[in-house]
Amino acid sequence: MDKNRQTVRDMTWIALFTALLAVSGQFQIPIGPVPITLQPLVVMLAGSLLGAKRGAISMAVFIGLAAAGAPVMAGGTGGLAKLVGPTGGYVFSWLLAVCVIGWMVQKMARHGQIALWQLILAHLIGGVAVVHAIGFAWVVTYLNLPLTMGTLSASLLIFLPGDIAKAVVGAIAAQAMYRAVPALRPVSKR
Repeated sequence: MDKNRQTVRDMTWIALFTALLAVSGQFQIPIGPVPITLQPLVVMLAGSLLGAKRGAISMAVFIGLAAAGAPVMAGGTGGLAKLVGPTGGYVFSWLLAVCVIGWMVQKMARHGQIALWQLILAHLIGGVAVVHAIGFAWVVTYLNLPLTMGTLSASLLIFLPGDIAKAVVGAIAAQAMYRAVPALRPVSKR
């Protein structure tokens, strides 16, 4: 494939994942300052399918659109104030999360193949641990919350069962995409 076709294909995948991230935030369960959305699932898929570089670009485009005021954030909101509000740590963490997931998938893949448990592990580390480490720290700091069991329960633990389920579903979906679109298979660089 020539370089121009490769670039167009990459831009198309990046745009698709930016759009999926925006759409997945429109379906939310408002439980407090940080709603439950399907966005973590899209972040995990972006890391698994696009890899670290293209995945990070898609997250950066999303953040840029949100900062410019486009209604891409949860609930159809946008703007700089919303971006740096209580949910900002989660949104900014996605840049690192897709890099961690993409890197892990690339390192664990063998000949374009990766085991389901390895994808789940990459999603749990990058898509759950990294996202919540940054997001929880941000929301606690932003809202000046005390570090109590109540804060931990209401601001972190409530998200974990759903995000663990998203990690598993994302891994299954990624493997299905690898079969359907071989160009998305991870390429091992050792």
